[in-house]
Amino acid sequence: MSVARQHAEWLSLLEISGPFLSLDVVQRVFPQGLDMARDEGEVRRHLREAYQEWAAPESGWRVEPRLHQLWLRFVLTEVLGWRPEWLAEGERLPSNLQAPAPDPDPTCTEVLRPDLALLEPDSGRPRVLVQFWPPTQSLEKALPKARWLASPATRMMELLHACNVRLGLVTNGERWMLVHAPRGETTGYVTWSAPLWLEEPLTLRAFRALLSPERLFGVPAEETLEGLLEQSAAYQQEVTTQLGYQVRRALEVLVHSLDEVDRDMDRELLRSVSEERLFEAALTVMMRLVVLLSAEERGLLLLGNAIYDQNYAVSTLQAQLRELADQVSEEVLERRFDAWSRLLATFRLVYAGSPLPELELPAYGSPLFDPDRFPFLEGRPEGSQWYRTPARPPRVHNRTVLHLLEALQFLEARGLDGSLERRRVSFRALDVEQIGHVYEGLLDHQVRRAQEPILGLAWPRRRECEVPLRRLEEELAKGREALLSFLAECTGAEVSALARALDRPPEQWPFRLDHLRTACDNDETLFVRVRRFGGLLRTDTFGRPLVILPGSFYVTEGPERRVTGTHYTPRWLTEELVRFTLEPLVYAGVAEGRPPEEWRLRSPREILGLRVCDFAMGSGAILVQACRYLAERLQEAWRACEAAEEAAALREGRAPRRLSLLGVPLPEEAEEAEAPEALPPEAAELPSLAALTPDGRPRRQELDEPLPEEAEEREALALRLVAEHCLYGVDRNPLAVQMAQVSLWLVTMRRGRP
Repeated sequence: MSVARQHAEWLSLLEISGPFLSLDVVQRVFPQGLDMARDEGEVRRHLREAYQEWAAPESGWRVEPRLHQLWLRFVLTEVLGWRPEWLAEGERLPSNLQAPAPDPDPTCTEVLRPDLALLEPDSGRPRVLVQFWPPTQSLEKALPKARWLASPATRMMELLHACNVRLGLVTNGERWMLVHAPRGETTGYVTWSAPLWLEEPLTLRAFRALLSPERLFGVPAEETLEGLLEQSAAYQQEVTTQLGYQVRRALEVLVHSLDEVDRDMDRELLRSVSEERLFEAALTVMMRLVVLLSAEERGLLLLGNAIYDQNYAVSTLQAQLRELADQVSEEVLERRFDAWSRLLATFRLVYAGSPLPELELPAYGSPLFDPDRFPFLEGRPEGSQWYRTPARPPRVHNRTVLHLLEALQFLEARGLDGSLERRRVSFRALDVEQIGHVYEGLLDHQVRRAQEPILGLAWPRRRECEVPLRRLEEELAKGREALLSFLAECTGAEVSALARALDRPPEQWPFRLDHLRTACDNDETLFVRVRRFGGLLRTDTFGRPLVILPGSFYVTEGPERRVTGTHYTPRWLTEELVRFTLEPLVYAGVAEGRPPEEWRLRSPREILGLRVCDFAMGSGAILVQACRYLAERLQEAWRACEAAEEAAALREGRAPRRLSLLGVPLPEEAEEAEAPEALPPEAAELPSLAALTPDGRPRRQELDEPLPEEAEEREALALRLVAEHCLYGVDRNPLAVQMAQVSLWLVTMRRGRP
């Protein structure tokens, strides 16, 4: 295994959200790979014994507190090698390592502080703050019953910012999350799984290598973990750019594949489909795949159900197709066509749901998955209805589907040795705002139908262009210098490099001559004309030269995004923007200039009565953050109403009444009718299983329903209520509107809910 591949492998096994180490930085610091430490075998043996004792099946995660503490400290001292004298706790903790919880509610008196701090031996400077949590507490979900609704991960981020420390370690024993929170920059979260240390030794090796005392304070500053993360920061834009580039290439492949099917059908499939509509359909397919991959990873669909996994799941389809391709060849997949039909069936399943007991799924609806929106994707005529007209799926071959999925699920990166390595994309760790990066470059593209032969050219820095063959011949007729000058303008490449590419012999081209002849539709005259420019041609994801024949659809750059002004907005910016904009609306006293301790949180009715509109919403990043912010305030308002009701009940000597979603006490008869016996047990646990309206949209949540008891249910409900009642958006680009809808759906989507 090459060094680049080893690093790519362990990086792909971690759950990474936000900035982390880039492959080139890791390779430079560990040029020989992650070497096995001399004591690794012994450490793994002791680790296995300690983990099995801590996670004994009979404990059912109800671990004795003393055993839990012993396990956590074993990992820190025996696995990572942190000496006890370097660890400050209790009274030894520096007094500046604490901060009030950043909750504007004056009744919140919570103080954030670490359980441990790793101090640098010489200077006593805190290098890592550590917080322990019970095994049952998720690191990414709000604490139940806490006044300040924030997850352990968010609490650590705020503590690091307040204490001016960059690194934190948060753990519940099962999951170990490294938090990198430089002030004024995006926070990164990287999670190791304790069971995976035993199954995948590379992850344990990486955990020890990155969090060892030597890497934290025993090397020059630029080689410490903080230094490596700082050097990798510039790489994050390259990562999102690469993923966006891959999705654009996949979009190109899908359009090309549909065009090939259309040509085989004597242009019947796309006869009435405009260029704009074809582009919208292809982009919608890519968005559908992103939603499904994200939902499956987050456990919101039926992944794990045998029928779903074998016949519908998107995330498992790639592995099935890749296994077959590796056994025979990718070319064989071009003679099989079942994968596209499977995707169409999955889209229908999500849209219409399934009442079957063995495959029970609610109807999610949404125009995004509406089969009648683009009936030609199913081989149906315009105006037909999916539940009346049989589908005749176009013969999009399995190789196309494989490349669509791999473009979304794997990130390609080159190592220092030039080798190309792939890293799996974690949609569970991917922020909705980061998905905006993926589609950032798609809105400035368009589909066009070629009127003459066109060649696809490419050069470094991902600059691509499509140039009519006739134009190249005209420039060449003016002389070689004129052609090279024209090409430099198109590609942004140096003239000298273009000259070398133009003179490159066919045996050095990235494709075979017979592939070029096939791309020219075996037209010998066209083949001879194109061959003169063969060294300049780019290849598609199948490795074939991109020659666009007359009458064919193709993807190219267009002015749309520059005209509409659609741009991606990063999360760090939206958080500040939304907080300072909405604080005066959700707290009485802010606009009057009162100090935070005098602010009063408004009632649930007032919060749900707010109307927030983004008049140029783009991918919806600001609305997504507004949804999060208002949902947090709504949950706090519910807690305030409950506290007031409990106080009133105590004064009046009665039991507290349950509250509605507006924070109003429910009449007793409503409580009795809360869960009729006719409902199945799982339905009774939910505040609402809303039906769909006739146009396929979920009905609004009734606001007189009782508040759910579980914190997780409350969070999900708050997000949905805010999205339903408070948020509006406008954009002149319909595709940007669709992107914003997808962003909000990803934030509010919950298992078992439309």
